[in-house]
Amino acid sequence: MQILNDPAKAKPRKLKGRPLRSQSIGTKLTEQEETAVLAAAQYQGKSPGEWVRDTLMAAARNHLSSDDFALLIEVQALRLLLINALEPLLRGDKMTADQFKEMLRYVRANKRKAAEDTLASYAERSTDQI
Repeated sequence: MQILNDPAKAKPRKLKGRPLRSQSIGTKLTEQEETAVLAAAQYQGKSPGEWVRDTLMAAARNHLSSDDFALLIEVQALRLLLINALEPLLRGDKMTADQFKEMLRYVRANKRKAAEDTLASYAERSTDQI
């Protein structure tokens, strides 16, 4: 009798546009570390293995996590606000409430681009040094 779809003879398949993951790196965690990893994975709606893989790859590629990028965006917002608010004040000009509201709109609209530009400038510097 011939067995159809014998798993022993099956070829490794490509999963939706990515190669099969066949390599493994292990580590040991304390109970507290495991609890932290499980909580972080659950918070992001990922399995622990997926969260660990994503976190490792982001670190390996020197990318920011989404939380870190969100913080960078807000730091850039504060920077834009300070630069744009202090310049006219240092010249002795006064700022109206409407001008301040417009400045806040400008900051809101441009803070993400400012963060991306900052990251790009650091990436260019690190490639220039290679």
